[in-house]
Amino acid sequence: MSSHAHDHDSSHSHKLPFWRKYIFSLDHKVIGVQYTVTSLVFLLLGFSLMMMMRWQLAYPGKPMPLIGNLFGDALMVGGIMLPEFYNQLGAMHGTIMIFLGVVPLAVGGFGNYVLPLQIGAPDMAFPKLNMMSYWSYFVGGVVMLSSFFVSGGSAQSGWTSYPPLSDIATSGQTVWLFGMVFLITSSLLGSVNFIVTTIQLRADGLSFWRLPFFVWAQFVTSFLLLLAFPPLEAAAVLQLMDRVAGTSFFLPSGLVVGGKILEASGGGNPVLWQHLFWFLAHPEVYVLILPAMGIVAEVLACNTRKPLYGYKAMVYSSIFLGFMSFIVWAHHMYLVGMSTTMSGFFQITTMIISIPSVVILTALLLSLWGASIRFNTPNLFAMAFLPMFGIGGLTGLPLGLAASDIHLHDTYYVIGHFHYVVAPGTIFALFAGIYHWFPKVTGRKMSEILGKIHFFFSFIFINGVFMPMFIQGLAGVSRRLYDPTQYAHALPTQPLNIVMSVSAWLLGLAQIPFIFNFFGSLFFGKKTGDNPWKATTLEWATPTPPPHGNFATPPVVYRGPYEYSVPGQKNDFWPQHMSGDN
Repeated sequence: MSSHAHDHDSSHSHKLPFWRKYIFSLDHKVIGVQYTVTSLVFLLLGFSLMMMMRWQLAYPGKPMPLIGNLFGDALMVGGIMLPEFYNQLGAMHGTIMIFLGVVPLAVGGFGNYVLPLQIGAPDMAFPKLNMMSYWSYFVGGVVMLSSFFVSGGSAQSGWTSYPPLSDIATSGQTVWLFGMVFLITSSLLGSVNFIVTTIQLRADGLSFWRLPFFVWAQFVTSFLLLLAFPPLEAAAVLQLMDRVAGTSFFLPSGLVVGGKILEASGGGNPVLWQHLFWFLAHPEVYVLILPAMGIVAEVLACNTRKPLYGYKAMVYSSIFLGFMSFIVWAHHMYLVGMSTTMSGFFQITTMIISIPSVVILTALLLSLWGASIRFNTPNLFAMAFLPMFGIGGLTGLPLGLAASDIHLHDTYYVIGHFHYVVAPGTIFALFAGIYHWFPKVTGRKMSEILGKIHFFFSFIFINGVFMPMFIQGLAGVSRRLYDPTQYAHALPTQPLNIVMSVSAWLLGLAQIPFIFNFFGSLFFGKKTGDNPWKATTLEWATPTPPPHGNFATPPVVYRGPYEYSVPGQKNDFWPQHMSGDN
């Protein structure tokens, strides 16, 4: 979009009707807020599904209190959860949290709002594409949720949707696949936009080595989305054809269902789905992690009052991480019968990909050395990300080796590992970002007291949920068990299920201060200036909240993004856009 078009749009922005200004908006900031609020609602919903699952795991066969009688006989009988409903909750919890919650918040929310501001752009390169990206995501989310109301309930083949089970599942699986097509389309539209915006719309003087690490993280993430999602979109269409058009891409010959050979099956390969799915889903892990690392880098640099340690090494590591994420996917598939040669290849690449992650984590840790650390809420969440992501990464190494993975595959150990990366890892980083940029979006600060209550209780209880999973997994307890007490080897670890479930419910209560803080601060939060954190990057150079078009005059960049505590400067921060001394 040309600067003339932006000026024209800006001059008419106050005349836009409500539905054009706030609903079908072309402004990247409004779209970023839409993504943020929508994804937070989905995260709460996905978390609620998990809390229901935790009741069944802690007290199998007992009626669920308070809400058990609200469900029909197809889901619960006398308040007791049916196995089919438990499978629906499991599949939809994973789908909602990843595809409707964390990724849209990390990329759609923070990426849309912050990235154009940090590079000095007036908007995204393709504002209409940006609007289409949000609404495709929104429609995909609604379609996904509508699957709960179709005959037979929602998808119940896990968030991985493995055939042949998913090919013969109830009609909710078909709706799930349609929803995925919308969600993937949304990500593809968004990623193209981010790449073009970052390359073409940077402010004068903003070379690639002057970009904030957050922008680099979003830039690499966009390439991952652009290259990894099309195979899954193709796979979703193929599985849809298996279900509605009588094809058998993933249905093997001679499949027996209900004691009869399935007539439609013939010549398909269920493992083909796994290849197509994990070719997306392993880069998807880094789609979750890289924006989180970018947010943590911004918050830590600002609240340690010193430059990031090893900025260039972090950038090179993020690029290498993105490249390597495409050649590790089959470490999820050691048990499908691949050759030892192939297993060896994927073990080696998996060990290699841990190196750039360690480089970034180490650089962030060393950034704390000798710093004047501000222990405010955003920085507490950012610092908590470091050990939590460290635990997630370290526990992943045994899963990357075929010998140990044979024992640990599909156990609770895997769930513990993955959730340490995504829940106390990525979601803590997202909370850090919300507290950090809230003043820029609203002109008000969130309450520090409520924020610290939210942090400390969340930190305690989230470890109570996931740490015991490693013990269960090492004991051989399988994931996706409706009633773990039916298995002799799982009985000794059953008390841990009660600990985890109580921790999960207390974790839910710990989010109440955040909800009060978030909405209350919109109206009653302490008013702030344009740069309350005394930060250096370009988003703090705009008025608060930023107007349509962002900058009254296009900014010029004179230095790198983290010029804190520079010798000879009278202030401990030297903004990128200030010429001369500060």
